[in-house]
Amino acid sequence: MKILGIGNAIVDVICKVEEDFIERNSLTKSTMKLVNEVEFNKLLLDLKIEETVAGGSVANSIVSLAQLGNKVGFIGKISDDELGAKYEEGLNIEKVKYFYSKKKEKIPTGTCLILITPDSERTMVTFLGTAGKINDSDIDIKAVKESEILFLEGYLWDEGEPKKAFDRAINHSNKVAMSLSDLFCVERHKKQFLNLVETKLDITFANEQEIMSLIDTKKIQDVIEFSKKIKKLVVITRGEKGALAINHEKVIECPAKKNLKVIDLTGAGDLFAGGFLDGFIKGQTLEESLNKGTEMSSKIIQTIGARLK
Repeated sequence: MKILGIGNAIVDVICKVEEDFIERNSLTKSTMKLVNEVEFNKLLLDLKIEETVAGGSVANSIVSLAQLGNKVGFIGKISDDELGAKYEEGLNIEKVKYFYSKKKEKIPTGTCLILITPDSERTMVTFLGTAGKINDSDIDIKAVKESEILFLEGYLWDEGEPKKAFDRAINHSNKVAMSLSDLFCVERHKKQFLNLVETKLDITFANEQEIMSLIDTKKIQDVIEFSKKIKKLVVITRGEKGALAINHEKVIECPAKKNLKVIDLTGAGDLFAGGFLDGFIKGQTLEESLNKGTEMSSKIIQTIGARLK
């Protein structure tokens, strides 16, 4: 297997909203907020659902890799309920091997409200459900050992059982990539994330905000120097400024695509990572891999949701 993803198995519920919905519900635009089941259902009462799809950040990347013809797998915790069945079916349709046997859990399968405002920004409200209860016994070590790259998401990292699951997977992997996922995620786990980036990860994916927060800077040049110093591959998305890959002393830039009809930014980072990893595992240059990532993210932002049809 080329790449095995481990992440939050979340069913995405996509809804269009006006700006005032974000303000009225005390949400911060373009970020992800964790809520409990009661808060989640209360928000859902006011909304019209556009689409429901098996999601989660790393799962989106893994599906894009499968669509590009790669042999890939995924581990994520679901419950044996209606949403869990929908989740598993969604991965099977996309030819992603699912290394998890669902059973009836006390907590239901996780769900994420993706709220799209008229400016195409997406704001996420997540009830993690049983996805956030992943533990080391949920990790299929044979699958980890047999994959070339293990791909993890920062969203999944949390003290206790998820951290043990993370550590166990990393300790048995051949090569590890991870997405920092979200600015709030970085700020919540800064010390631990910095340690992961410096000592455990072979490839780090982040947007400009996340990586700058991680090393407490406001300058991209500081990020470049930091990446050169740790001698790891760091891949950064910069919105309209394009993308950047730093590998040891090598710094490669890739411009953003122009004249796109942006509809929804959901999954832009996920599909960028999928495209980049597709190039990387096929032995392409960093420039070619950045181009592939940029091409994939350009396609996804011109459609609703985080999956290319």
